[in-house]
Amino acid sequence: MSQQWYVARTDPRAEFQAADNLTRDGYEIFFPCIKAPANRLGRTEVPMFPGYLFIKCDQESGGWPSFDHNHRIAGWVRFDHDIPYLPDGIMDELIGRWEIIAAQGGLPRRFPAREQVRVVSGNLETLAEVLEEAKSPDAKATVLMQFMGRLIRAQVPWEDLRPVDDDPPQMPALPRRTRGGKRWIDGFGPRTSITA
Repeated sequence: MSQQWYVARTDPRAEFQAADNLTRDGYEIFFPCIKAPANRLGRTEVPMFPGYLFIKCDQESGGWPSFDHNHRIAGWVRFDHDIPYLPDGIMDELIGRWEIIAAQGGLPRRFPAREQVRVVSGNLETLAEVLEEAKSPDAKATVLMQFMGRLIRAQVPWEDLRPVDDDPPQMPALPRRTRGGKRWIDGFGPRTSITA
């Protein structure tokens, strides 16, 4: 078997140390990060998958890699007793999507100022215009939105914003039951029994 991608769990809050030490020791890893708020202990990035790293290895020819305490690896992600690998197609798609995110400055989807968006939060859904974009996934965007018949300025979490062209799925329309004036369309309305 050729080399495959596996998912490893890191020690708590040790993803960066694990990534640095594994890379230094010659392991091929995938450790995607996204832009962090400015107050995250001086770091400009945070892990996209906190607590996990992707490691490429060939467990059949060389056995499982032996990690030491400096690698800060808690163990492999398992299902029952099996350690599954990720198929190349899935990893290629994940890495490709990550490259798009990285090209956008580390945010999965940016909503720049003046863009029209949908705000979706709980039972609220309304149109808005972005006044100031969110600077990180944990930050809020400033929007001007319709609320109770008037325009208000609001701070909205990044994850509550959707592109306007990202239409929500529509429920199929129910067929009409009357033609108006209480005239039933065939197949609807009260049933009358036919007696001989």
